Amino acid sequence: MAVYTHVDDTTLAAFLDRYDVGQAVSFKGIAEGVENSNYLLETTKGRYILTLYEKRANPADLPYFLDLMEHLAAAGLPAPLPIHDKTGQALQELAGRPACLISFLTGVSVDHPSPNQCASLGAVLAGMHKATETFQETRPNDLALAGWKKLAEQTADRADEVEDGLSKLIADEIAFLEANWPKGLPTGTIHADLFPDNILFSGDRITGVIDFYFACTDMLAFDIATCINSWCFDEAHLFVPAKAKRLTELYDGHRPLSAAEIDALPILCRGSALRFLLTRLYDWLNPVPGAVVRAKDPREYLKKLNFHRAVRDAADYVV
Repeated sequence: MAVYTHVDDTTLAAFLDRYDVGQAVSFKGIAEGVENSNYLLETTKGRYILTLYEKRANPADLPYFLDLMEHLAAAGLPAPLPIHDKTGQALQELAGRPACLISFLTGVSVDHPSPNQCASLGAVLAGMHKATETFQETRPNDLALAGWKKLAEQTADRADEVEDGLSKLIADEIAFLEANWPKGLPTGTIHADLFPDNILFSGDRITGVIDFYFACTDMLAFDIATCINSWCFDEAHLFVPAKAKRLTELYDGHRPLSAAEIDALPILCRGSALRFLLTRLYDWLNPVPGAVVRAKDPREYLKKLNFHRAVRDAADYVV
């Protein structure tokens, strides 16, 4: 989450008139994240998140994201619900941007998840994958190999400003992944960005799964790889096997992993690490003037990528 587009009180009041949610009591931008403008809104009738879609969000994809949230919530998963206005519309326009008012979920995100919280994530992720077996809509993954190649081209001339030799490492890694990327694994709807700041907890219990704006149709195990990268390293970016084993153990208990999915994890983790290295690198090199956003250091994912490059046995990730 972040704030790129500012909304004044007059514009907000006119926007809220479309809904039956009461009048604004407080309205505050949320600085975390990198993609969309997000505000925490409290009205006389409740609390909500107001999202204005920026940057990489394709307006044509927005109905897919909102329909997915509604599908997951209907299946009993802790996903936020898009709020419909008085005419029944969820997707709006505000300050020249597509926008949506979304239900507020209680709970807090954690910076350094415990093994038990990783286990909870594994169970919920498997539940999401099973619930979306009946979700009929599809969306290609714009940040798969073709997207990584584009980002690599856009950052190649300046990548070494961040780390010497980074441009060549990225080019070599893309060549390796193109030659070795898994095929034939189970596919379905994935979240594709399930970082700790997109999960809300009460203790070890998950109370919310948010920020579905990279969701797409891809290999289910790629979601697991992204969770390993974002949940299973410590604050020094060193791998914590106990976290990965608890995550995959609970996932497997709710949706059994095939032998092929397990064998593919080292390659999928490399691909996931490269994906986030590249998007962070691009944002690091191309800051948006005036945006209230915390750019994330791409070198975190360089360190994780180098760890995965040395892994030869999928047993490092699973029970």
